[in-house]
Amino acid sequence: MRAMETNWLEDFVSLAETRSSSRPAQLRHVTQPAFSRRIQALEAWAGTDLVDRTSYPTRLTAAGDTLYDQALEVLQTLQNTRAVLRAHTAPSDDVIEFAVPHTLALTFFPTWVTSLRKGFGPLKSRLIALNVHDAVVRLMEGSCDVLITYHHPSQPLQLDPQHFDMILIGEEPLAPYARAGSDGEPLYRLPGTTSHPLPFLGYAPGAYLGRMTDLVLRQAGSAVHLARVYETDRAEGLRAMALEGHGIAFLPHSAVRGEVRARKLASAAPKDAPQSLRMVMDVRAYRKRPSRREPTKTLAQTLWSYLQKQAGLPRGEDDA
Repeated sequence: MRAMETNWLEDFVSLAETRSSSRPAQLRHVTQPAFSRRIQALEAWAGTDLVDRTSYPTRLTAAGDTLYDQALEVLQTLQNTRAVLRAHTAPSDDVIEFAVPHTLALTFFPTWVTSLRKGFGPLKSRLIALNVHDAVVRLMEGSCDVLITYHHPSQPLQLDPQHFDMILIGEEPLAPYARAGSDGEPLYRLPGTTSHPLPFLGYAPGAYLGRMTDLVLRQAGSAVHLARVYETDRAEGLRAMALEGHGIAFLPHSAVRGEVRARKLASAAPKDAPQSLRMVMDVRAYRKRPSRREPTKTLAQTLWSYLQKQAGLPRGEDDA
């Protein structure tokens, strides 16, 4: 039997407290299918149904009610234990830990580190690739030095600026791409027609880039005709399908830079309005604001001061 994972308990608590089958996935920043699989995995581990799927709104079974009370205690105990253990472990001061969502970790981050080293100098780093929610939790719990993530006003992160500092470190365009033909033109070009909708490679429900894609399509100046033929929760999966010619995918520029340069992928935006189906997201760095109780690593502080200088921001009192 597969070992139980603590994030299953966190998912279950979220489900129990919202009494919804869709809202918890959004709160946890995971796709609906992934969230459902984790609840099912928890039920398999428990050996009994925890959720009454015949009722609406969502209701727990008697076993689910029991587990909910126990899960709260277990999660709190784990948090307390972790805090005690961290007090005994001095973090490595010469390694900076970055928490980064999966797509940024594979696309933006390597290039950013290359440019960073040119100005900042040698840097030892540890990358923790997670979904957006878990990456944010890492920062809030003090389990990383820096969080790097997307930001858009329509999907703001709930990080209190009184306790967390932020620096803009880049921008990431999101736009439609399709496989390029021998002439360099895309195999499919938007907007499509009612009678001939274009094959659409979409993100699974709840994926951050999926919500951004939905926003782009809602804000399009004219009708776009698409027929969803495939979905997954990772941009890398959509890129692979687009490269094979299966349809149009909305992808971050950093994920397709090489393929566009090699003329393997091409913009699928309308020729007469190439910018109409494009969105620019911020790429931001966040850190937990230093305090006497939770000081920042020397190297992490030096890096943050460098990023502030690069961004033209004044140094705060804690950076003096």
